[in-house]
Amino acid sequence: MELDEQAILDKTNYGLNIYSHILRVYYPNEVVLRLSGKQCSPAKNPFNKNKLTLKLINVDWVFLYSDLEKDDFKGNPFEFAALHYKLTGNELLEKLNEEMHLRIGEQWDFYGNKNLPELPEEEENKPAIHIPKFSYFNSPVSNIYPKSTVSLVEVYELIKSTKNTSKTEQLRTIQAKDEARKFKASKFDYVTFSGVFTKRNDKALQNHSGLLTIDFDYIENLQQLKNQLLNDEYFETELLFVSPSGDGLKWIIPIDITESTHQNFFNAIANYIKEVYQLKVDKSGKDVSRACFLPSDPEVFINPKYL
Repeated sequence: MELDEQAILDKTNYGLNIYSHILRVYYPNEVVLRLSGKQCSPAKNPFNKNKLTLKLINVDWVFLYSDLEKDDFKGNPFEFAALHYKLTGNELLEKLNEEMHLRIGEQWDFYGNKNLPELPEEEENKPAIHIPKFSYFNSPVSNIYPKSTVSLVEVYELIKSTKNTSKTEQLRTIQAKDEARKFKASKFDYVTFSGVFTKRNDKALQNHSGLLTIDFDYIENLQQLKNQLLNDEYFETELLFVSPSGDGLKWIIPIDITESTHQNFFNAIANYIKEVYQLKVDKSGKDVSRACFLPSDPEVFINPKYL
């Protein structure tokens, strides 16, 4: 493989790893990037007094950078690297290839070469992944004080397991809506996907998780909608599972609350879903402390970046 910009982009997650590699030089003991969909939350910019103004977004399969304060501070991963290394052209590409252990253009004799360089640690070239955390509550829903703080991966594993299979199957046999509602409220543990709370109340929010729950009810073709959501053009799916009732979906997607409020995001996304999918969503999602019951779904989907 010839050493050029495209070869490096192909081996660095569209250039994202170049940014994380350089930023770790300046901030070695910090999580330098938080990826959400096709962009990162504002990060520290070493070229703007370490302010949280650095923005990265994937445009046509290349992560481009900009600054929230400096209009003229923008470019591609190689221009960002040039600011750090003070190199350009082939010298810069060779520097990145060497420092990031990309090994582009190197010839290997698996059996004959006794001086193979030491392999980098597996995490060396991976961007830092922030795993969202939020509050977990024991049933019944009238209990408003959390048991613990859990991660998105932990909830994925719980939903995928058989722990809640029996009660999920039992709920789906109950025909009377009021009886089913009471059963669900009394038997199912729940989480507040949008954040960590001291108690389940919007005013008791400690930390927003960067997640928003979209609730679809009474869906005729669950698999069709599931496929559509997983391939949505604008929103990346963090978690997707069938609701306890069995006739709906819970779609957990990322939002950046540094750009707008939880409620504004919900209203905008609800309008988007109405226009694109001709579906109405449960308006309770606008509440940041919204409770989401945890059923059993062996086919639950989680964004592969967390696994």
